[in-house]
Amino acid sequence: MRVRIRILDRFLAWTFLRLFTLFVLGAPLLFVVGDVTENLDRYLDRGVPFDQVLISYAYQYPQFVFWAFPIAALLATVFTIHPMTTHREVMAAKAGGVSFHRLTAPLLLIGILLTGAGLVLAEVAPRANQVAAELRGDRERQQAWRNNFVYITDSGQSLSARRLTLADNRMVGVVLQEFPQNSEGPTRNTRAEEAEFHEGYGWMLLNGSVRQFHPDGREMTVRFDHALLRSLVERPEDLMDRPRDEDEMTYAQLQRFGERLQRSGGDVGRTFTKKEQRLAIPVATLVIILFGAPLATSSRRGGAAFGIGVSLATTILYLMLFRFSGALGYAGTLDPRLAAWIPNLLFLAAGLVLLKRVRT
Repeated sequence: MRVRIRILDRFLAWTFLRLFTLFVLGAPLLFVVGDVTENLDRYLDRGVPFDQVLISYAYQYPQFVFWAFPIAALLATVFTIHPMTTHREVMAAKAGGVSFHRLTAPLLLIGILLTGAGLVLAEVAPRANQVAAELRGDRERQQAWRNNFVYITDSGQSLSARRLTLADNRMVGVVLQEFPQNSEGPTRNTRAEEAEFHEGYGWMLLNGSVRQFHPDGREMTVRFDHALLRSLVERPEDLMDRPRDEDEMTYAQLQRFGERLQRSGGDVGRTFTKKEQRLAIPVATLVIILFGAPLATSSRRGGAAFGIGVSLATTILYLMLFRFSGALGYAGTLDPRLAAWIPNLLFLAAGLVLLKRVRT
Protein backbone atom coordinates (compact mmCIF):
# COMPACT_ATOMS: atom_id res chain seq x y z
CA MET A 1 0.00 0.00 0.00
CA ARG A 2 2.79 2.41 0.93
CA VAL A 3 4.60 1.63 -2.31
CA ARG A 4 1.45 2.45 -4.31
CA ILE A 5 1.02 5.75 -2.43
CA ARG A 6 4.63 6.73 -3.10
CA ILE A 7 4.19 5.96 -6.80
CA LEU A 8 1.00 8.05 -6.83
CA ASP A 9 2.78 10.89 -5.03
CA ARG A 10 5.59 10.90 -7.59
CA PHE A 11 3.09 10.80 -10.45
CA LEU A 12 1.15 13.82 -9.12
CA ALA A 13 4.31 15.76 -8.30
CA TRP A 14 5.89 15.10 -11.70
CA THR A 15 2.70 15.96 -13.60
CA PHE A 16 2.20 19.17 -11.63
CA LEU A 17 5.82 20.34 -11.87
CA ARG A 18 5.99 19.62 -15.59
CA LEU A 19 2.85 21.66 -16.24
CA PHE A 20 3.84 24.41 -13.80
CA THR A 21 7.24 24.83 -15.45
CA LEU A 22 5.62 24.98 -18.89
CA PHE A 23 3.08 27.60 -17.81
CA VAL A 24 5.36 29.72 -15.61
CA LEU A 25 7.93 30.06 -18.38
CA GLY A 26 5.36 30.47 -21.16
CA ALA A 27 2.89 32.86 -19.52
CA PRO A 28 5.44 35.73 -19.24
CA LEU A 29 5.64 35.76 -23.03
CA LEU A 30 2.09 37.16 -22.98
CA PHE A 31 3.26 40.00 -20.72
CA VAL A 32 6.17 40.68 -23.08
CA VAL A 33 3.93 40.69 -26.17
CA GLY A 34 1.46 43.04 -24.47
CA ASP A 35 4.18 45.46 -23.40
CA VAL A 36 5.88 45.37 -26.80
CA THR A 37 2.58 46.09 -28.56
CA GLU A 38 1.92 49.07 -26.32
CA ASN A 39 5.38 50.59 -25.90
CA LEU A 40 7.75 49.49 -28.70
CA ASP A 41 7.14 52.64 -30.78
CA ARG A 42 7.93 54.79 -27.77
CA TYR A 43 11.21 52.95 -27.12
CA LEU A 44 12.29 53.22 -30.76
CA ASP A 45 11.36 56.93 -30.88
CA ARG A 46 13.84 57.46 -28.05
CA GLY A 47 16.51 55.93 -30.24
CA VAL A 48 16.84 52.77 -28.18
CA PRO A 49 18.27 49.99 -30.40
CA PHE A 50 15.94 47.04 -30.95
CA ASP A 51 18.47 44.54 -29.60
CA GLN A 52 18.78 46.62 -26.43
CA VAL A 53 14.99 46.49 -26.02
CA LEU A 54 15.15 42.71 -26.29
CA ILE A 55 17.89 42.55 -23.65
CA SER A 56 15.78 44.74 -21.36
CA TYR A 57 12.91 42.25 -21.57
CA ALA A 58 15.32 39.48 -20.66
CA TYR A 59 16.15 41.42 -17.48
CA GLN A 60 12.45 42.00 -16.80
CA TYR A 61 11.58 38.33 -17.27
CA PRO A 62 12.01 37.51 -13.53
CA GLN A 63 9.29 40.08 -12.76
CA PHE A 64 6.94 38.50 -15.29
CA VAL A 65 7.68 35.03 -13.89
CA PHE A 66 6.94 36.37 -10.39
CA TRP A 67 3.54 37.65 -11.54
CA ALA A 68 2.83 34.34 -13.32
CA PHE A 69 3.42 32.12 -10.27
CA PRO A 70 -0.23 32.01 -9.03
CA ILE A 71 -1.60 31.68 -12.58
CA ALA A 72 0.79 28.83 -13.42
CA ALA A 73 -0.04 27.10 -10.13
CA LEU A 74 -3.75 27.27 -10.91
CA LEU A 75 -3.35 25.92 -14.46
CA ALA A 76 -1.04 23.13 -13.31
CA THR A 77 -3.42 22.13 -10.51
CA VAL A 78 -6.51 22.07 -12.71
CA PHE A 79 -4.81 20.16 -15.53
CA THR A 80 -3.37 17.67 -13.04
CA ILE A 81 -6.49 16.92 -10.98
CA HIS A 82 -9.30 17.26 -13.54
CA PRO A 83 -7.98 14.63 -16.02
CA MET A 84 -7.55 12.24 -13.09
CA THR A 85 -11.17 12.90 -12.14
CA THR A 86 -12.39 12.46 -15.72
CA HIS A 87 -10.50 9.18 -16.12
CA ARG A 88 -11.76 8.00 -12.71
CA GLU A 89 -8.24 7.78 -11.30
CA VAL A 90 -9.32 9.82 -8.29
CA MET A 91 -12.20 7.38 -7.72
CA ALA A 92 -9.78 4.45 -8.00
CA ALA A 93 -7.48 6.04 -5.43
CA LYS A 94 -10.39 6.51 -3.04
CA ALA A 95 -11.42 2.88 -3.57
CA GLY A 96 -7.86 1.91 -2.62
CA GLY A 97 -8.12 3.79 0.67
CA VAL A 98 -6.42 7.03 -0.40
CA SER A 99 -8.55 10.03 0.50
CA PHE A 100 -8.67 13.12 -1.71
CA HIS A 101 -6.91 15.11 1.01
CA ARG A 102 -4.06 12.59 1.08
CA LEU A 103 -4.02 12.44 -2.71
CA THR A 104 -3.40 16.18 -3.03
CA ALA A 105 -0.85 16.37 -0.20
CA PRO A 106 2.13 16.40 -2.62
CA LEU A 107 0.65 19.44 -4.40
CA LEU A 108 0.37 21.34 -1.11
CA LEU A 109 3.96 20.47 -0.23
CA ILE A 110 5.11 21.67 -3.63
CA GLY A 111 3.01 24.82 -3.11
CA ILE A 112 4.95 25.57 0.09
CA LEU A 113 8.27 25.14 -1.75
CA LEU A 114 7.09 27.33 -4.62
CA THR A 115 6.02 30.00 -2.13
CA GLY A 116 9.59 30.06 -0.84
CA ALA A 117 10.89 30.27 -4.40
CA GLY A 118 8.49 33.16 -5.06
CA LEU A 119 9.79 35.05 -2.03
CA VAL A 120 13.35 34.68 -3.34
CA LEU A 121 12.25 35.84 -6.79
CA ALA A 122 10.55 38.87 -5.21
CA GLU A 123 13.99 40.03 -4.03
CA VAL A 124 15.75 39.30 -7.33
CA ALA A 125 13.22 40.93 -9.69
CA PRO A 126 13.53 44.57 -8.45
CA ARG A 127 17.26 44.68 -9.20
CA ALA A 128 16.68 43.27 -12.67
CA ASN A 129 13.81 45.74 -13.22
CA GLN A 130 16.14 48.63 -12.54
CA VAL A 131 18.58 47.46 -15.23
CA ALA A 132 15.69 46.90 -17.67
CA ALA A 133 14.34 50.41 -17.09
CA GLU A 134 17.77 51.94 -17.67
CA LEU A 135 18.24 49.98 -20.91
CA ARG A 136 14.90 51.21 -22.29
CA GLY A 137 15.45 54.78 -21.15
CA ASP A 138 12.58 54.71 -18.62
CA ARG A 139 15.10 55.72 -15.97
CA GLU A 140 18.37 57.55 -16.21
CA ARG A 141 21.27 55.25 -15.53
CA GLN A 142 22.16 55.15 -11.86
CA GLN A 143 25.16 57.36 -11.29
CA ALA A 144 28.03 55.69 -9.51
CA TRP A 145 28.80 58.81 -7.50
CA ARG A 146 27.35 61.98 -6.00
CA ASN A 147 29.26 65.18 -5.25
CA ASN A 148 28.76 68.00 -2.73
CA PHE A 149 25.36 67.05 -1.37
CA VAL A 150 23.31 67.54 1.78
CA TYR A 151 20.92 64.87 3.02
CA ILE A 152 18.48 64.83 5.94
CA THR A 153 18.75 61.38 7.52
CA ASP A 154 15.98 59.23 8.97
CA SER A 155 17.09 60.24 12.47
CA GLY A 156 16.78 63.95 11.59
CA GLN A 157 20.51 64.70 11.25
CA SER A 158 21.95 66.88 8.51
CA LEU A 159 24.57 64.95 6.53
CA SER A 160 26.87 66.55 3.99
CA ALA A 161 29.74 65.06 2.01
CA ARG A 162 32.09 66.17 -0.74
CA ARG A 163 31.76 62.87 -2.59
CA LEU A 164 29.96 59.53 -2.38
CA THR A 165 31.01 56.60 -4.58
CA LEU A 166 28.94 53.44 -4.87
CA ALA A 167 31.78 51.34 -6.28
CA ASP A 168 33.56 51.23 -2.92
CA ASN A 169 30.71 52.40 -0.62
CA ARG A 170 32.77 55.33 0.57
CA MET A 171 32.17 59.00 1.42
CA VAL A 172 34.81 61.73 1.58
CA GLY A 173 34.63 64.98 3.57
CA VAL A 174 31.79 63.94 5.87
CA VAL A 175 30.01 66.39 8.17
CA LEU A 176 27.09 65.30 10.36
CA GLN A 177 25.14 67.94 12.25
CA GLU A 178 22.84 66.76 15.05
CA PHE A 179 20.55 69.27 16.75
CA PRO A 180 19.10 68.75 20.23
CA GLN A 181 15.50 67.62 20.62
CA ASN A 182 15.10 70.02 23.56
CA SER A 183 16.72 73.27 24.67
CA GLU A 184 18.85 71.53 27.31
CA GLY A 185 20.65 69.10 24.99
CA PRO A 186 23.95 69.77 23.21
CA THR A 187 24.43 70.37 19.51
CA ARG A 188 26.76 67.74 18.09
CA ASN A 189 28.98 68.28 15.07
CA THR A 190 30.79 65.22 13.68
CA ARG A 191 33.48 65.50 11.02
CA ALA A 192 35.48 62.77 9.33
CA GLU A 193 37.90 62.58 6.44
CA GLU A 194 36.23 59.43 5.15
CA ALA A 195 33.37 57.05 5.90
CA GLU A 196 33.11 53.42 4.76
CA PHE A 197 29.94 51.35 4.64
CA HIS A 198 30.26 47.77 5.92
CA GLU A 199 27.40 45.35 5.27
CA GLY A 200 25.79 44.27 8.53
CA TYR A 201 27.51 46.98 10.59
CA GLY A 202 26.88 50.35 8.98
CA TRP A 203 29.06 53.41 8.43
CA MET A 204 32.56 53.54 9.87
CA LEU A 205 34.01 57.06 10.24
CA LEU A 206 37.77 57.45 9.77
CA ASN A 207 40.06 60.20 11.12
CA GLY A 208 37.66 62.71 12.57
CA SER A 209 36.31 64.48 15.60
CA VAL A 210 33.08 65.07 17.51
CA ARG A 211 32.37 68.53 18.93
CA GLN A 212 29.57 69.16 21.38
CA PHE A 213 28.21 72.65 22.03
CA HIS A 214 26.21 72.96 25.27
CA PRO A 215 23.60 75.67 25.93
CA ASP A 216 25.70 77.07 28.81
CA GLY A 217 28.59 77.78 26.43
CA ARG A 218 30.69 74.74 27.24
CA GLU A 219 32.42 73.01 24.34
CA MET A 220 33.91 69.53 24.23
CA THR A 221 35.91 67.90 21.42
CA VAL A 222 36.78 64.21 21.06
CA ARG A 223 39.04 62.98 18.28
CA PHE A 224 39.01 59.46 16.86
CA ASP A 225 40.82 57.28 14.35
CA HIS A 226 37.69 55.27 13.59
CA ALA A 227 34.17 55.24 15.00
CA LEU A 228 31.01 53.31 14.12
CA LEU A 229 28.15 55.69 13.33
CA ARG A 230 25.04 53.80 14.46
CA SER A 231 22.63 56.70 13.96
CA LEU A 232 23.14 56.73 10.17
CA VAL A 233 21.07 53.74 8.98
CA GLU A 234 20.89 54.73 5.30
CA ARG A 235 22.77 52.58 2.81
CA PRO A 236 24.94 54.19 0.08
CA GLU A 237 22.23 53.80 -2.58
CA ASP A 238 19.72 55.49 -0.23
CA LEU A 239 21.88 58.62 -0.26
CA MET A 240 21.69 59.01 -4.02
CA ASP A 241 19.45 61.83 -5.24
CA ARG A 242 17.25 59.82 -7.65
CA PRO A 243 14.30 57.93 -6.08
CA ARG A 244 13.46 54.58 -7.67
CA ASP A 245 10.13 53.16 -8.72
CA GLU A 246 8.50 50.74 -6.25
CA ASP A 247 9.00 47.83 -8.66
CA GLU A 248 12.75 48.50 -8.49
CA MET A 249 12.90 48.25 -4.68
CA THR A 250 13.30 45.15 -2.54
CA TYR A 251 11.03 44.46 0.42
CA ALA A 252 13.46 46.06 2.89
CA GLN A 253 13.96 49.09 0.65
CA LEU A 254 10.20 49.57 0.35
CA GLN A 255 9.94 49.44 4.14
CA ARG A 256 12.65 52.07 4.62
CA PHE A 257 11.31 54.27 1.82
CA GLY A 258 7.78 54.07 3.23
CA GLU A 259 8.92 54.98 6.73
CA ARG A 260 10.90 57.91 5.36
CA LEU A 261 7.92 59.05 3.30
CA GLN A 262 5.62 58.70 6.32
CA ARG A 263 7.88 60.86 8.49
CA SER A 264 7.87 63.57 5.82
CA GLY A 265 4.07 63.55 5.70
CA GLY A 266 3.77 61.90 2.28
CA ASP A 267 1.14 59.41 1.09
CA VAL A 268 2.40 55.90 1.90
CA GLY A 269 -0.62 53.87 0.76
CA ARG A 270 0.92 52.78 -2.55
CA THR A 271 4.36 52.04 -1.09
CA PHE A 272 3.15 49.91 1.82
CA THR A 273 0.57 48.11 -0.35
CA LYS A 274 3.30 47.25 -2.86
CA LYS A 275 5.44 46.01 0.02
CA GLU A 276 2.72 43.69 1.33
CA GLN A 277 2.03 42.40 -2.19
CA ARG A 278 5.63 41.17 -2.34
CA LEU A 279 4.59 38.60 0.27
CA ALA A 280 0.99 38.09 -0.81
CA ILE A 281 1.75 37.05 -4.41
CA PRO A 282 4.10 34.15 -3.50
CA VAL A 283 1.69 32.95 -0.81
CA ALA A 284 -1.11 33.11 -3.42
CA THR A 285 0.65 30.21 -5.17
CA LEU A 286 -0.15 27.91 -2.23
CA VAL A 287 -3.63 29.38 -1.74
CA ILE A 288 -4.50 28.89 -5.42
CA ILE A 289 -3.41 25.23 -5.26
CA LEU A 290 -5.59 24.74 -2.19
CA PHE A 291 -8.49 26.35 -4.05
CA GLY A 292 -7.92 24.77 -7.46
CA ALA A 293 -7.58 21.12 -6.41
CA PRO A 294 -11.12 20.63 -5.05
CA LEU A 295 -12.53 22.88 -7.77
CA ALA A 296 -10.93 20.73 -10.49
CA THR A 297 -12.49 17.53 -9.13
CA SER A 298 -15.96 19.03 -8.71
CA SER A 299 -17.02 17.91 -12.21
CA ARG A 300 -16.34 14.69 -14.10
CA ARG A 301 -17.50 16.19 -17.38
CA GLY A 302 -15.53 18.08 -19.96
CA GLY A 303 -11.94 17.77 -21.00
CA ALA A 304 -9.43 20.47 -21.81
CA ALA A 305 -12.24 22.98 -22.41
CA PHE A 306 -13.43 22.60 -18.82
CA GLY A 307 -9.91 23.09 -17.47
CA ILE A 308 -9.34 26.17 -19.62
CA GLY A 309 -12.72 27.63 -18.67
CA VAL A 310 -12.21 27.10 -14.93
CA SER A 311 -8.66 28.44 -15.05
CA LEU A 312 -9.63 31.49 -17.10
CA ALA A 313 -12.61 32.37 -14.91
CA THR A 314 -10.60 31.95 -11.70
CA THR A 315 -7.69 33.96 -13.05
CA ILE A 316 -9.95 36.84 -14.11
CA LEU A 317 -11.70 36.82 -10.72
CA TYR A 318 -8.41 36.81 -8.82
CA LEU A 319 -6.91 39.62 -10.93
CA MET A 320 -10.05 41.71 -10.52
CA LEU A 321 -9.92 41.30 -6.74
CA PHE A 322 -6.18 41.95 -6.71
CA ARG A 323 -6.46 45.15 -8.72
CA PHE A 324 -9.57 46.41 -6.91
CA SER A 325 -8.23 45.86 -3.41
CA GLY A 326 -4.81 47.17 -4.48
CA ALA A 327 -6.38 50.38 -5.79
CA LEU A 328 -8.14 50.85 -2.46
CA GLY A 329 -4.82 50.36 -0.69
CA TYR A 330 -3.03 52.84 -2.98
CA ALA A 331 -5.72 55.44 -2.27
CA GLY A 332 -5.51 54.87 1.49
CA THR A 333 -9.12 53.67 1.70
CA LEU A 334 -8.00 50.27 2.98
CA ASP A 335 -5.14 49.38 5.29
CA PRO A 336 -2.22 48.26 3.04
CA ARG A 337 -2.00 44.84 4.71
CA LEU A 338 -5.70 44.19 4.23
CA ALA A 339 -5.63 45.52 0.66
CA ALA A 340 -2.81 43.17 -0.31
CA TRP A 341 -4.14 40.08 1.44
CA ILE A 342 -7.91 40.26 0.74
CA PRO A 343 -7.72 38.15 -2.48
CA ASN A 344 -5.73 35.45 -0.69
CA LEU A 345 -8.08 35.43 2.29
CA LEU A 346 -11.18 35.12 0.10
CA PHE A 347 -9.69 32.34 -2.04
CA LEU A 348 -8.40 30.55 1.05
CA ALA A 349 -11.87 30.61 2.61
CA ALA A 350 -13.42 29.36 -0.64
CA GLY A 351 -10.79 26.64 -0.94
CA LEU A 352 -11.42 25.37 2.58
CA VAL A 353 -15.18 25.24 1.89
CA LEU A 354 -14.58 23.29 -1.33
CA LEU A 355 -12.19 20.90 0.42
CA LYS A 356 -14.77 20.24 3.12
CA ARG A 357 -17.42 19.43 0.50
CA VAL A 358 -15.21 16.99 -1.45
CA ARG A 359 -16.06 13.37 -0.83
CA THR A 360 -13.03 11.68 0.63
